[in-house]
Amino acid sequence: MMKADTTAPRVLMIDDQSMAEDMIRHMLSDRPDISLNYSPQADNAVNLALAVRPTVVLVDLRMPTVDGLAVTRSLRGHAETRRIPIVLLSSEDDAEIKAQAFADGANDYLVKWPDKRELVARICYHSSAYLAHKQLDEAFESLRQSKEELLLRTQELAQSQAALHQAQKMEAVGQLTGGVAHDFNNVLQVINGNLELLKLLTAGNQPAQNRIAAAAAGVDRGAKLASHLLAFARRQPLQAVVLNAGELLQGMDELLRHSLGDLTSVQTVVADSLWNTTADPGQLENVILNLAINARDAMAGSGTVTLSARNAGPGGHTRECPEHDAGGRYVLIEVTDTGTGMPPEVLERVFEPFYTTKPAGQGTGLGLSMAYGFVKQSGGHIRLQSEVGQGTTVKVFLPCTDDSAVTEEKPAAGPVFGGIESILVVDDEPDVRETTAQLLTNLGYLALQAENADAALRILERGTHVDLVFTDVVMPGRLRSADFAQKARQLLPHLQVLFTSGYSEGILAHGGRVDPSVSLLRKPYTAEALAQKIRTLLRGREEPKPTAVQ
Repeated sequence: MMKADTTAPRVLMIDDQSMAEDMIRHMLSDRPDISLNYSPQADNAVNLALAVRPTVVLVDLRMPTVDGLAVTRSLRGHAETRRIPIVLLSSEDDAEIKAQAFADGANDYLVKWPDKRELVARICYHSSAYLAHKQLDEAFESLRQSKEELLLRTQELAQSQAALHQAQKMEAVGQLTGGVAHDFNNVLQVINGNLELLKLLTAGNQPAQNRIAAAAAGVDRGAKLASHLLAFARRQPLQAVVLNAGELLQGMDELLRHSLGDLTSVQTVVADSLWNTTADPGQLENVILNLAINARDAMAGSGTVTLSARNAGPGGHTRECPEHDAGGRYVLIEVTDTGTGMPPEVLERVFEPFYTTKPAGQGTGLGLSMAYGFVKQSGGHIRLQSEVGQGTTVKVFLPCTDDSAVTEEKPAAGPVFGGIESILVVDDEPDVRETTAQLLTNLGYLALQAENADAALRILERGTHVDLVFTDVVMPGRLRSADFAQKARQLLPHLQVLFTSGYSEGILAHGGRVDPSVSLLRKPYTAEALAQKIRTLLRGREEPKPTAVQ
């Protein structure tokens, strides 16, 4: 099937005399490319033109109901027909009538009956001019739309570049803070280990014990600071479990009321049939507590903090989802305050570490950055909504799971036990390694030392009896700690392995979450925590009963 020629003239003729149609068709008989549509209905000229889409209209001047001048005016009055060329046909060769015709909008005036060559030439001329103008208009319209699309894409590109720049900046700062926090944890471990040893050496000396306790409290504060830095850097080792966020929020009620003070009202709203999610419960509680404290500070200590949990996404209580995952299913945790809100320039920087609007000495600027890192490391999203004078809402989206929530078993408090087993301490930091070995010796264990995984493997290959390996995760050398643990178990099938780190790199296989098969003790650790973790791992072995350390 041949494609229609859109550049060929299309003529609409309006005349009350059908003989006029015959005359025009005869004149156009040599030009089959010119199509002719005839109608005697002058009062329906606009609809005819809209239906036929002519490139030229031939209209008789004198008709009984509506004359050619009225037809001209009606076509010129409609937006879609006002530019179609109109040629008036008349037997009157009168200058005044011609002038009136041109004044009403006619493009041409022919006296009946012109030579057919003249008629064809005028039709082709007006048709070509009309089509050229139409193409020009379409080109300008296309250009206008292209400019609008280009402007829109430029704006989108600028937004994407800004988001990429912010993400790159956050990642760079995260890598820096993560490395600093890792080294800081090693320093804290040396300090804390020596404090534990001093505590044993100064037993009975209460002033010395008080000094040691004060120093230990400082170590604890430093450990929390390092934990916040690692959380922002997404390098903290997360021990995620399936949990119900609603139960976790309700379980924090007393802690929140005590932490926020009597002037702050706390409301907890948990939707029915809340989905489960997978997260580290201790870290999630820490995030919620930090957000609630920020909310209290934004209200100058007096107001209402509302904590809520609901299902978000398909089948949930709300369709609201993160921008990059509109079809995902999430558990949405919100912390809302009735405070002063934030201006846009503050809102843009709230997740940056050490950025704070609080007076000097009243905040580290790590609360929101820690929340940001934890949520991202947990596979979720975090968003802030705030307006000056309208308060602030922090929205935390955590991926839901269909698995059943687990009940966390907290170890019972009791005396610190040691033992007589052999423990191999592997750490590239000499101070950390020696301090840890001394702590284990004081607990009754036989402590062996190795500066890296390669050296530790050589000790085991010599046939040295070892019951448990206590190894750092991040160490230099060709052999990674996880690979070393696998090779060590091949040599000693009943060997227990306890990892230690304040840093997640190297042991995690699930986006920052510690594998359930990995036993991990976070740095900095206390002698009590170390002893308890070791005894838990060795308890199942058929060994002599441990001796209580006095």
